[in-house]
Amino acid sequence: MIALDIESSGTEPEKHSIVSIGALDMDNPTNQFYDECRIWDGAGVVDEALSVNGFTKEEILDPSKKSEAEIIKAFIAWSSEVRDTTIVGQNPSFDRDFTKYACMRAKINFPFAHRTVDTHTLAFMHMVKRGVRPPFDSIKRRTALNLDAILNYAGIPDEPEPHNALTGALSHAECASRLLYGRELLEDFSMYPIPWEVPKKDSA
Repeated sequence: MIALDIESSGTEPEKHSIVSIGALDMDNPTNQFYDECRIWDGAGVVDEALSVNGFTKEEILDPSKKSEAEIIKAFIAWSSEVRDTTIVGQNPSFDRDFTKYACMRAKINFPFAHRTVDTHTLAFMHMVKRGVRPPFDSIKRRTALNLDAILNYAGIPDEPEPHNALTGALSHAECASRLLYGRELLEDFSMYPIPWEVPKKDSA
């Protein structure tokens, strides 16, 4: 699977632009992708989105940066060497749809499946099976299981701010590995033990 994280200039893929892409191959986690771009001409910009990802308007308008079309083509080329291109992440439909619209704007084929693997669903099911009540927002009347809550459940601190696409992809991959297989994946998180795994005792 490909752990994918897109940082963007807003939340609507038909109106807003990719500003960075981070990804890794879960079968070969040293195989990673990261790149940044300027927004496409006419793309909308939402200040709240930039406050999340840390980019400035000057950075996302920088003409010396690659275009969205250039980095989506590079990402698709990278993914063509990955055995399983199923996308995994937190709310992966967001990242899938931004990738899809970027492909449409670049006039290239969108090669990924519609179906994705959502770490929210994995964590929710994992909690329920262990008798742990998933966090709930009583005001909004919906699950409050965001990425930081999933990271914490898996024994990992909150995602650093501002959000970075590669850091996000690494976080998605590590959470998915722990939730699906009960094992650590990345050296970056090796200092954080899996909370529900009982350490093996040394044999006498």
